[in-house]
Amino acid sequence: MSQDDPDRHDFATPHLAASVMAHGAELCRLQNGAGLDYLWPAAPAWPRHAPVLFPIVGRLADDTLVHDGKSYRLTQHGFARDRRFTWIERSATGCLLRLEDDAETQAMYPFRFRFEVRYAVTDATLEITYTVINTGSAVLPASIGAHPAFRWPLDPTRAKEDYALTFDHDETAPLYGVESGLLTVTDRASPIAGRRLALNDGLFTADALILPNPDSRSVRLAAADGPALTVSWEGFDQLGIWSKPGADFVCIEPWCGMASPADFVGEFIRKPWLMLLPPGESHAAIHRMTVEA
Repeated sequence: MSQDDPDRHDFATPHLAASVMAHGAELCRLQNGAGLDYLWPAAPAWPRHAPVLFPIVGRLADDTLVHDGKSYRLTQHGFARDRRFTWIERSATGCLLRLEDDAETQAMYPFRFRFEVRYAVTDATLEITYTVINTGSAVLPASIGAHPAFRWPLDPTRAKEDYALTFDHDETAPLYGVESGLLTVTDRASPIAGRRLALNDGLFTADALILPNPDSRSVRLAAADGPALTVSWEGFDQLGIWSKPGADFVCIEPWCGMASPADFVGEFIRKPWLMLLPPGESHAAIHRMTVEA
């Protein structure tokens, strides 16, 4: 266990081992008790493991945030994934990291905040709690999101097309489209048949699949047999599913917030799907990953 490593913390149960980096509070290892890797290794096709998205999810038009008539440059998915968090707690079964506003964040996002990410393992489940606290005197407009990439296929001897995502409810409503990182005005027909989404690279040629209001609160990645993974969530309103065609990963992404609609202009605080936290208030969202050998 790397409690003395300033850059990384390792923690485990007999059934699950995880590691988190101070950089971005990013999960960088997820293994079952036999050492099978479930997390994408940040290979060149996409050089991240599981970035944390804050204070936006997706893009803003022209990467520009407008507040009180002043423009700020804020790029896709926000800055948290590229900032170093502070270790608050570290133990044999988890950790707590914190990011607070400073002069650098204020230059991109002119709001006061405290953002905490807590990791905890129990048996074969990793639970991640994201908490946003408004430490300022005005309303805090923000989004949070998870962006973990899982190996696809989980069993390297299987074909990618052997895998499917199975939701806990039927999900047949139209999806939101995305173009150049912004939501389009045209819905996409859902490729989900009832509760099942058969996976193949062709699903992602037009970017992510976005469920704006899923009924489900869990989804299972599995083939007919072999290792599997269940992702579940609370306090998140949307879900993104994404892969880079040809790469051996699939991202299952609970979100509280989405990219700007392509036709949205105006003050950031009026952007759809934001959390609007009054001074002193907070919002917590929970994300779980359960591995099956």
